[in-house]
Amino acid sequence: MQQLSAQDAQFLYMESEDNLTHVTAVYTYDPSTAPDGKVRFKDIIHHVESRLDASPIFTRRLVHVPFELDYPYWADDEFFDIEFHIRHGRLPEPADWRQFCIHMARFHSRPMPMRHPPWEMYVVEGLDNIPGLPPGSYAIATKIHHAAVDGASAMKFFGALCDIDADGTPAFDTETTERSREPTLPQMLGRAIFNNATSPVRMFDTVLRNAPTLYQAIQNKFRPDDDGAGVPDTRFNVPVSAHKMFDATVFDLADFKTIRQAFDGATINDVVLAVCGGGLRRYLQQHGELPDRSLVAWVPINARPRKSASPDPGHGGNRITAMTARIFTDIENPLARLREIAKMTRRSKEAKAGLSARLMTDLTQHVPAATQVLAGRLVLRAGMAPKLCNLFISNVPGPQTTLYMNGAKILHNYAMAPLANGMGLFIATPSYNGQISFSVTSAREILPDIDFFMECLRSSLDELLESANGVLDAASVSVPEKVTPQ
Repeated sequence: MQQLSAQDAQFLYMESEDNLTHVTAVYTYDPSTAPDGKVRFKDIIHHVESRLDASPIFTRRLVHVPFELDYPYWADDEFFDIEFHIRHGRLPEPADWRQFCIHMARFHSRPMPMRHPPWEMYVVEGLDNIPGLPPGSYAIATKIHHAAVDGASAMKFFGALCDIDADGTPAFDTETTERSREPTLPQMLGRAIFNNATSPVRMFDTVLRNAPTLYQAIQNKFRPDDDGAGVPDTRFNVPVSAHKMFDATVFDLADFKTIRQAFDGATINDVVLAVCGGGLRRYLQQHGELPDRSLVAWVPINARPRKSASPDPGHGGNRITAMTARIFTDIENPLARLREIAKMTRRSKEAKAGLSARLMTDLTQHVPAATQVLAGRLVLRAGMAPKLCNLFISNVPGPQTTLYMNGAKILHNYAMAPLANGMGLFIATPSYNGQISFSVTSAREILPDIDFFMECLRSSLDELLESANGVLDAASVSVPEKVTPQ
């Protein structure tokens, strides 16, 4: 029996009718590299079917414990039907980028039938009037519940479908996992009684073992490192409707590396935050809504070890922690903004601003299911979310080589993510093959001029890149050439 962790289950308990907690990945394909230059819908179905054994996420469904006395379980779907999970459509006229974004947002906004394995694919043809895509291109949007994957495990899930060449050589090594049997009612109730009885003991033991870390974290929490600045009120911290918006823009990853070089100690993730900070500053300033205090982003962090001798159990689930990060929208100079972001994230990574990822995982796994249900409703339904942050920013590095599926070359990838009441903006930045996509999810009433917001992000990058090139040029001039002795 495989039971959801506390962190997995929280994505079920935080879900509401207007704000669903699934993620959507969108890949665009060029079929000219496939045999005969064409990929049929039935070819895609057969390809996915041939990779089902690569991950149990494809074929397992959720089994809930009565009255939510304990966390749900994963079990094989005895009635699994792949054609139920893969659907087909065509982009309506004028079949341009704007129509594509609307189409993807509508797909992302619809709930999934949770009685089945919580994923579905939507194959969209007719991408003939989109700049940068050759005629005949198509897209596959894949929606999967966040209870099954986080950013890192989602990459493994999608990687199981990818090839390194047009001949169909799998891109990643995968290991077939054991099937999951559905637990009986006595088994679920017995484990629920045990888990609820022992969770306070395990929680106390975890706190006791980590008392020094907790004490230091509490001290740091009340230090004036943040100049007493809280979370400002913005247009993003309002109730979020079911009508989602989506847009994206693709940048060269090389530009982010150039900007990183201009400031020693900065990371690609720091540059991502700086671009977002500059874009939001420009957007809110244009609308006369720029607050005096910096906006605060909720930034997920992968809590998995970088190197592990054993495969990830279940090839899925969530192992993440997060930090709240000021993105310094109150600083006009782009490199000064990057400098402050780099200093702040470095402090957070050194655990001076919060608990470590391992400790947070240890603590949350001992929280009873009933407490998680209550906590999810309090945080995201009772108005507590705006006190935590203004937006989400998630940077998930992806493969930097060309990948294929059914012989068709993957051109770009985008991502859509969950929103919540009080947190109505999510910027996801997946990277692939030398590119990084800034994918924006919001709601129609919050970001009606989303195309202008994308312009602000592009202008922010241009501004940073221009400043970085100036710094690098000045540094190269200031270094005297070596004179070879005669």
